[in-house]
Amino acid sequence: MHFLLLLALLYFLPTILASNRGHAVAPILLLNLFLGWTLVGWFLLLLWALLSCPRYRVLHHPYCYCPPNYRHR
Repeated sequence: MHFLLLLALLYFLPTILASNRGHAVAPILLLNLFLGWTLVGWFLLLLWALLSCPRYRVLHHPYCYCPPNYRHR
């Protein structure tokens, strides 16, 4: 049972890494499902997840100080 869980985690490693790096997960997940069983497809997805630049998100902290007319710029 633990061996199957380890294989599943290894199979979806490109998707897990892409998700943790902030990539859009849907394309990598779909390609991983359909092409991950080929070693070449899995390796290319792993490279895509590791080498491409993820989108950065700007998060505004709700309790930070903002000048009075900060939002009207």
